[in-house]
Amino acid sequence: MMLITLFGATGGTGRQFLDQATKAGHEVTAVVRDPAALEAKDVAKGDVMDPAAIAPFIDGRHAVVTAIGSRDARRPTTVQTDSTASIVEAMRATGVRRLIVVSNSGMVTDGDGPLTKTLVKPILRRILVHGWTDMRHMEDVVTASGLDWTIIRPPMLTNGPLTGAYRSQLGRNVRGGSRISRANVADSILRSLADDATVRATVSIAN
Repeated sequence: MMLITLFGATGGTGRQFLDQATKAGHEVTAVVRDPAALEAKDVAKGDVMDPAAIAPFIDGRHAVVTAIGSRDARRPTTVQTDSTASIVEAMRATGVRRLIVVSNSGMVTDGDGPLTKTLVKPILRRILVHGWTDMRHMEDVVTASGLDWTIIRPPMLTNGPLTGAYRSQLGRNVRGGSRISRANVADSILRSLADDATVRATVSIAN
């Protein structure tokens, strides 16, 4: 059983992780701006952008998971970068080391096929430039943190069921993988928490 602090619990992936982790017997504290927006056993009100405010909910935990994302990735945003920087500061202050963040595989092309690299990704990069720029800066914060981090990189997210039937790659994209359910992303986070091979690594996942 692990003690986990979760940010982004009101989003699709966050809700899936909260449900799966709780059913697996872990104790999860969901830190949200509005506790009324979430029905869960352990919900705390906190401003993720204030390291001092969230530190008490991180202190003494085994791991921190953030599934925070922009509500509109087509507009300029720094929500993932800023929230992750705040979480990292709070973790350093409390001595908690294990951090898992959800990013996106669209920003990178390592492992992709030639069509995806030369045609698909350049088009998506122009459309999703703001959200992907935020995620890239967020990843920079994570990799420079000195913590025991894992970056989960899914492609397009769907509301499909939990199947556990998906592919994963360390350090490179899953070739031909274009989508994955939020439920399977949550499953990947849970698996990564128990897998030392994912520490200080990127994990790309896709159907």
